Amino acid sequence: MKFLPFQNCVPTLASCALSTLLLVGCATNFESIQPEPVSIGSSANARKAAVATVDNTVSVTSICGYDYTAATESSLTAAGWRKTFEDNFNVSPTNPANTNWNVWVGGSFNTELQMYTASPTNLTVTQDPDNTANSLLQIKAIKEQVTGPKYRQDVDATPKNFDFTSARIESKPMFTPNGPNGQVRMVARIKLPSGYGMWPAFWSYGDNWPTNGEIDILEARGNEPNKYQTNYIYGTQADQNLAGNVGTFLTTSTSLTDCWHVYELIWTRKALTFVLDGQVVDTKTGGYVSNLAGKLEKLTLNQAVGGDFFYAPTASQIPLNAGEGIMQVDWVRVYVK
Repeated sequence: MKFLPFQNCVPTLASCALSTLLLVGCATNFESIQPEPVSIGSSANARKAAVATVDNTVSVTSICGYDYTAATESSLTAAGWRKTFEDNFNVSPTNPANTNWNVWVGGSFNTELQMYTASPTNLTVTQDPDNTANSLLQIKAIKEQVTGPKYRQDVDATPKNFDFTSARIESKPMFTPNGPNGQVRMVARIKLPSGYGMWPAFWSYGDNWPTNGEIDILEARGNEPNKYQTNYIYGTQADQNLAGNVGTFLTTSTSLTDCWHVYELIWTRKALTFVLDGQVVDTKTGGYVSNLAGKLEKLTLNQAVGGDFFYAPTASQIPLNAGEGIMQVDWVRVYVK
């Protein structure tokens, strides 16, 4: 789907993400948000879609360095959650021994400037500088001229010149709430990249996009370190988003590029509940939310460069300075009940 046009936006916006914890009717900064009592603690042509307007911006509290603890896991288990997917990134997604991920190789959509690769310069597992016993997934954007498939190889292998490289991975297992009361929680601990033109995302989508939906747990702009967007998309044909402008920009109290944060989605048939560092920050109900239930979706982690999220800048407008364009992921987990 093509990126839908912005309305009433100022060309200096940016941001997006995911998180998890065990909560029941928890307090938030949104008096208007009253989530149901939920216990908490793709197709080859899939594209990102509409962005929220400035009018949908709210301020939330975030915790620098937030992480799950053993107590968090125990609380989830006690509440009936069962972990069905986990990656602590001890093995690279490009390693044949890794059965969790598929790696996208080729260009993408939305007027983006990068080619996604499986090169270790773009996608690698690295040692955590703050904890040498821990390893991290690193997705790094590099400004370099390369030629590769216009889109993913099996979609459109027409050669195209690119000015940046980066990486994108998608989970091999797919997820959806099962039954009338089924719930899925998708969680990741992420440190976002800095730099104008950097577009990191943690999201899920189904095959034959957008008929099986897309849920944006987090997408952000690297030049706005205290802001990200939540969103969802649904349509019955290509280039269609029946959900309309349902995105929400969240302005955080701590940096998303200097600090680790935990981003989470709790997905039920009636609601999409977004959690940041253990606090519910956004809930989407009504509309086409119920149309997503029963649709299998894969988790996706990627860092795009430029594109319509930045009003389609040219490569020369994105400097990608030293230290910028580095997205890090500590772990990813999925729980169901």
